[in-house]
Amino acid sequence: MPELTQAPGVDTETTGHNLILNMGPQHPSTHGVLRLILEIDGEMVVRALPDIGYLHTGIEKSAESKFYQQVVTLTDRIDYLAPMTNNLCYVLAVEKLLGLEVPRRARWVRVLLNELTRLNSHLVWLGSHALDIGAMTVFLYCFREREELLKIFEYVSGQRMMTSYFRVGGLALEPPLGMLERIRTFLDAFPAKIDEYENLLTANAIWVGRTRGVGVISAADAVALGLTGPCLRASGMPLDLRKDNPYSSYDEFDFNVPVRTEGDVYARYLVRVEEMRESVKIARQALEGMPEGAWKAEVNGVVLPDRDRMKSEMEALIYHFKIVTEGFRVPPGEVFQAIESPRGIMGYYIVADGTAKPYRCHMRAASFANLQALPRMIEGRLIADVVAVIGSIDIILGDVDR
Repeated sequence: MPELTQAPGVDTETTGHNLILNMGPQHPSTHGVLRLILEIDGEMVVRALPDIGYLHTGIEKSAESKFYQQVVTLTDRIDYLAPMTNNLCYVLAVEKLLGLEVPRRARWVRVLLNELTRLNSHLVWLGSHALDIGAMTVFLYCFREREELLKIFEYVSGQRMMTSYFRVGGLALEPPLGMLERIRTFLDAFPAKIDEYENLLTANAIWVGRTRGVGVISAADAVALGLTGPCLRASGMPLDLRKDNPYSSYDEFDFNVPVRTEGDVYARYLVRVEEMRESVKIARQALEGMPEGAWKAEVNGVVLPDRDRMKSEMEALIYHFKIVTEGFRVPPGEVFQAIESPRGIMGYYIVADGTAKPYRCHMRAASFANLQALPRMIEGRLIADVVAVIGSIDIILGDVDR
C-alpha cells in the first residue's frame, strides 16, 4: 500500500480494499484551505494526513523588512479572528526588548479588548461548528452578537477586523469617549445570549450524539502532541497562561479556568462556552476598575505621537512621518513572549540587531500545533465525525500557514 504522502492529486485512488480520499482544500466542511488525505475502509477512517500550505503568506519574512511599529499590521492577518491578541503578543515581545514599562491604563484596556476578541473568536467558532453539524439557528445567533462586537472594534480602532490598535508602548489612539458605555451595554445583554446557545445545543439529542465520545484524546496524548488552549483543557490539563504566567495585568483579575476531563468534541464545546462566561467576568472587572492616566509610554526617549502636544497640524504630520519612515531602534537581543490566545498558546520570538527593523520574527501558532492532533482524533472514526472534530479544534488557516 503506498504512503499517504504519495497520494495523487486526483480525487480518489483505490488501494486494495481501501480508498484514498482527498478532502479539500475547497471542501466547504474543512474550515479553510486545508487538505486532508484520508485512507478509508468503507465509512471508517483508517489513516489521515493534513496537507497544509495553501494559505502561505510569508508574513514572518515580510516582518524583516518593516519597522517595528509597521509589523503590527502584519500580525492582524495571522489569526484573523483574534487580531488584537496577535497585536498584544507582538508588542509585549518588543517592549521586553526595550525594557519598557507600559502605563497601567493601557494594560487594562488591552485586557478588556483581548477578552472581547476572545468572545468574537469563540462566537465565530461556535456558529460555524454548529452549522457544520446542522444547527443553523445557532450560527445566525452567534453572528448576531459578533456584529455588535465588530461595531465596538470599529468605534475604537476604525476597523472591524484588522484593528492594529495596540502599539509598542501602549495604544494606537486614546480610547474614544463612550467606549466603556458601549462595551457595558454589550456585556449586560450577552450572558442571556450564551444561555440561548446552550438551550439550543447542550442537551440537544442530535448535538450530543454527534459530539459526545467523538474525537477523544487523552491528557497524556494532548501534552505529547503539543495541544494547548481549550483543546488541552478539555482533556483535563488546566494550563492557561493568563493564570500560570500572567501578562498585561491579568494577575489583577479574578476568573476561573474551565476544565473538563472527557477530551471529546462535546467537552471542547463546553469548555469554550464556559470561557465566554469567564471573559465576560474579566471584561466587567476591567470596566469597573479602569484606571486613569496615560495610554502610552516613552520608547527610549522617543515619545509616541500625541497630536494634542503639537503646535500645529503640519508639525504633527511631520512627526508622524518621521516615526513611520525612520522608526525607533531596538537594542540587540532576543526575546520570546507567549500569551493565551482563543486557540491556545501563541508565542512571538524576535531577534533584534540594533536597527529599526527586526532581524528575525517567528510566530508560535496555536493552530499549527493543535492540527497535528487531528489524525489521532479521527483515525478509527467515521467520515461524518471528521467534520465535527475539525470544528472542535478551531483551527485558523492563517495561523497554520503564515
